[in-house]
Amino acid sequence: MYRFLLSRQWVILTLVALLLIPTMIRLGIWQMHRYEERTARNQLVADALSAEPVPVEKLTSPGHSVTSAERYHTVTAKGHFDTDDEVVVRRRTNSDDEVGYHVLTPFVLDDGKVLLVNRGWIPSDGPSQTAFPTIPAPPKGEITVTGRLMPAETTAASGIKNLKGLPDRQVMLINSEQEARRLGAEVLGGYVVLTTPEPKNDTPQLLGRPGDENAALNYAYAIQWWLFAAGVPLGWVILVRRERRERAEAEAAAREAQESPETEPAAV
Repeated sequence: MYRFLLSRQWVILTLVALLLIPTMIRLGIWQMHRYEERTARNQLVADALSAEPVPVEKLTSPGHSVTSAERYHTVTAKGHFDTDDEVVVRRRTNSDDEVGYHVLTPFVLDDGKVLLVNRGWIPSDGPSQTAFPTIPAPPKGEITVTGRLMPAETTAASGIKNLKGLPDRQVMLINSEQEARRLGAEVLGGYVVLTTPEPKNDTPQLLGRPGDENAALNYAYAIQWWLFAAGVPLGWVILVRRERRERAEAEAAAREAQESPETEPAAV
């Protein structure tokens, strides 16, 4: 009755089904791991953003690598901006996906150390990518700034190539070690995305808060893969039963044709 399962076609179909089931189960497990990772990151970001601001030197120091637990934490610093050594970071976009620059201004603390402050986004000055753009000046004199602490950018983490031979006062990455060599000063590890004081006339544009990663999508994908895995044997059984039924009907029709009397030819 089920001898057809030994045919080449059905052997291949059965082997494919047996391979698909564990593959789909593994894919579901991988998506669930991604869901857990993203949920944990979202919670880490939420905790950092909601924490009370602390002086920046409590979390970072020269040569320090900002950790994932320290990232996005709100910090404060007291000192003054050094616009003479200000640079712009190339090929950065705003919320409308317009390409421009991030303004990176050294902030000299009261103890002489330097904190890199990303003051926000500005548009390019026309088609030229070589001239230093016009940048609104920050507040003068001693002030207190507040911002979100970020790790130094690297090519490995960001995918951005650290190109050489750039126009004067332009960089590709916000890297505290690189800036320490350029400035010849003690630069705190990482950098700060400015939140206050807010710029006049909204320029540079302050960078928005980080959004949550869509962890729910990974959860839905995991359930979907597991449903597919459960559907494979069900589909296999349905196909087997249909094949068995069609073969039985064909055999019954063949027997009926053999058992029915042959029609005699009409007399002339």
